[in-house]
Amino acid sequence: MRLALYQPDQAGNVGTILRLAACLGVAVDIVEPCGFPFGDRALKRSAMDYGDLARVTRHDDWEAFEAARAGRLVLLTTSGDVRIDTVRFAPADVLVLGSESRGVPSPVHRRADLRVRIPQVPGTRSLNIAVAAGIALAEGLRQTEGWPE
Repeated sequence: MRLALYQPDQAGNVGTILRLAACLGVAVDIVEPCGFPFGDRALKRSAMDYGDLARVTRHDDWEAFEAARAGRLVLLTTSGDVRIDTVRFAPADVLVLGSESRGVPSPVHRRADLRVRIPQVPGTRSLNIAVAAGIALAEGLRQTEGWPE
């Protein structure tokens, strides 16, 4: 299982996700461009000393990511047609999260094999992407028995 971040624009969120991924042994794909310099201080502060442990692959754009990836694309989106508690995850799934300010464009949305939403209380817009990544990754690892030993 992998996490993929599509053009993230908040260094602190990316750092938190890199720390999550390092601790759980999950690789991260970052689809550029990012909305901040990748060596940003906020990124380093939130990743703490886990940033160097994270397995990160940076892709110049969506096409480069698509050419390199394997596995089913599972897009986390507030407009998903499948609730996360009904999804059957697979070990090779790539969990895709859009940028904090824009999400993903229509072509990426259409390309997803599965569009998943995390149920929320009516009247709320969206979860922080690092929180959503943690929720989805935990459920995926639980189902696939992919937790580290």
